[in-house]
Amino acid sequence: MQVMTIFEDIRELLLPRSCVMCGERLSKYEHWLCCNCLRRLDLVKIVDVEDNPIQRLFLGQIPIERAASYFFHEGEKTRTLLHRLKYFDQPDIGVYLAHLMAEDLVKKNFFDGIDVLIPMPLHWKRLWKRGYNQSRYICQGIREVTDIPIDSGIVERIVNNPTQTHLYTTERRTNVEGIFRLKHPERIIGRHVLLVDDVITTGATTMECTKELMKAGDIRISIVSLSYAGQRFIQTANDLK
Repeated sequence: MQVMTIFEDIRELLLPRSCVMCGERLSKYEHWLCCNCLRRLDLVKIVDVEDNPIQRLFLGQIPIERAASYFFHEGEKTRTLLHRLKYFDQPDIGVYLAHLMAEDLVKKNFFDGIDVLIPMPLHWKRLWKRGYNQSRYICQGIREVTDIPIDSGIVERIVNNPTQTHLYTTERRTNVEGIFRLKHPERIIGRHVLLVDDVITTGATTMECTKELMKAGDIRISIVSLSYAGQRFIQTANDLK
């Protein structure tokens, strides 16, 4: 144990790690983010549906049990954090943040009754280019806390649609039509599944994937993401009636 401590101290001296948000050097007790940046994350504090913008986003659109995100996706530093997760071969950021998120949501009984974690699938071309699916790593962090199994083979992305980043809400919905295919409905019939993603903005991709999962019949679906990049107050379809 003493030898390992000495080795870790030498490694920190020769190869110092830095915070992925602010760039400051990390202590040996910090992982990926420094304590200051962790405290600055604008967490989504969920008490009930009325103050939950993520769950309200889907009300009147798709039948879900519950929905949550860990933090609001705002500011350059938060964008840098998620870009490093998705595009800079640092998927373990997702494991770390998802572990923290799961520890928080467990206290709210968010995972009660959930049978399986389903990562939002990537098209095989994008997966090949990136080398990993960041949502799979987020699932891994959740599993570390909850022991809920992961199944990446339930649904597949069959269309390599263009990025949603610069599209309006209506364009996003059109952009994702028919991009998923349910492969193994028998593995989720009668079960409560949790669809896991990195970022939710308008919810278009999430809703399209959820609709495909619902084709299995007799299933319950909940949704979670690391971050939420949409509006803090959502006017739902029910509000407009």
